[in-house]
Amino acid sequence: MLTKLDKAERRWGGAHNLIDQWISNRRKLLIQYFIVAGLAPYSRSEKSLPKMDQVKQFCAQLVDYVSEGHFEVYNNVVKACERFGESSIETANGLLPRISESTDTALDFYDKYTNASDEQVLYQLDNDLSHLAQAMESRFELEDELLELLYQRLP
Repeated sequence: MLTKLDKAERRWGGAHNLIDQWISNRRKLLIQYFIVAGLAPYSRSEKSLPKMDQVKQFCAQLVDYVSEGHFEVYNNVVKACERFGESSIETANGLLPRISESTDTALDFYDKYTNASDEQVLYQLDNDLSHLAQAMESRFELEDELLELLYQRLP
């Protein structure tokens, strides 16, 4: 996921403030994911679990990222596409419902780990993180289509 993000940053970085902000926030989310998941370079021993406060910090970033997309970024991309004609609007509006599918997965993850009454829930974390990663990777690909749509039409 970080490799794809690096490619996106090289392709679209600096083209528009909205794109730069989006890429930066995605990077922060992915780094926190790698920390919680114990992936290189943030490895943890096989038997150790992350601390609940790390998981909750990740949850906060996750919900911020998802919310920013729905309540700020996507609206701004659609508004920008309005200047580029009907086909751009249709493409953007066609992507948004598909992106929203991953929102439910992210919010379910958030609810489960922020409302947990004890740390026993952490034994389910690796499986839940794997499921979340699949949903978020699909989301990132669709978001990248939105970015490309915006980027292609920038002056």
